[in-house]
Amino acid sequence: MLAEDAADESAAPEDYAETEREPRARIALAKRIADIVCLPSSEITPQERHMAGDVLYEMLREADPPLRLRVARRLSQLVDPPPRLLKMLARDSFEIAAPILENSVALSQADLVEIARSTTTQHRKLIAQRDTVGEIVSEAMAEHDEAEVVRAMLLNDGAKLSNRAVDILVASSRETTTYCHLLMRRLELRPAQALAMFWWCGPEERARILERFAVARTLLQEAAGDIFKMAQPEDWADPPARKALQFIERRQRNREAIDKSPYASLEDAIAAAEVSGMTRDVAEEISYLSGVKPATGAQIFTDLGGEGLAVLCKATGLKRAALAQLWRALRRDTDEEFDAVFDRVMRTYDSLSNDKAQTVLRYWNWALTSAVSSTLMNSIQQTPDVDDETLSEAARSAALVFSNR
Repeated sequence: MLAEDAADESAAPEDYAETEREPRARIALAKRIADIVCLPSSEITPQERHMAGDVLYEMLREADPPLRLRVARRLSQLVDPPPRLLKMLARDSFEIAAPILENSVALSQADLVEIARSTTTQHRKLIAQRDTVGEIVSEAMAEHDEAEVVRAMLLNDGAKLSNRAVDILVASSRETTTYCHLLMRRLELRPAQALAMFWWCGPEERARILERFAVARTLLQEAAGDIFKMAQPEDWADPPARKALQFIERRQRNREAIDKSPYASLEDAIAAAEVSGMTRDVAEEISYLSGVKPATGAQIFTDLGGEGLAVLCKATGLKRAALAQLWRALRRDTDEEFDAVFDRVMRTYDSLSNDKAQTVLRYWNWALTSAVSSTLMNSIQQTPDVDDETLSEAARSAALVFSNR
């Protein structure tokens, strides 16, 4: 093969078209060395291939784009090309890098992370569309928060998303709400992330979140059934156990709050709100009587979508009439548009069982408030960082929901 090339070296090879700046000898030599680099493994040792690759690397650093493109096309088909040369061409201009990013199986996940962090949106989109995208690569892509790259990655079933990558994209979905629909198709999305994202999703995504993550806690309740009797004599003194049992238990309404409340029942508090309007004091009382913190109640009452009200009412055993009372207490408009919203809220109420609604409400209350101190909440609101690996699951969800409010 090399002898045939020597007989022809007076002419520029067709695959390496001559440019105004590229000497003919350089083109011929580059082709010759590329031939060596591309020899099958039965005809060349790894050491010889990488040595030839080093020589070609130095030549291509100063070569014109047409020559680099031709070499990139050939290297993209190799199983074991010289890694330094391959990465250089993969970081080249998009047209030169494209064959390698699309076809090369020789790029490691670490290589792809390095390339993703040092190239352009076009490069990252091609990486996102590869047959296999590992977790560390998905994190690197998520960090750039480029809509077309994120869309390509979320639509790629060969992409594996790390928990941190999903956290980043859920946080970004607050501003780029088109992510919500795409994230809902991912199996990596966990309850904490989905139920945090719920608050800024549209009606269709909210319905899907409730359908997918509103589940019964039967197994947890069966496993912890006798633990309640153990914790009671200890006066619920262990905070982690108390918070977990609060999430698991079947009873939703707070009996102790009823004893301290100026209202005889949750229904009476809602009836008072319908008459006087939803004041802050009444909203806090309804929250306490419902067994949730005021911060959780505030999130539900200020949400314009209204589905949270349906969850609250079903979880606490309130009748459909009480949901209508709450709607009026919040002084929601009664024009055709808001009537349609209320119809959707009522359908949400009808679609949930009591136990499944409790799971969602408990998850909101447990994940958004129970482990978040006022100091941490202030920190989250000032400099929210869901990437902080030291955050608990509760704090991470709180960062997603309460930041920048």
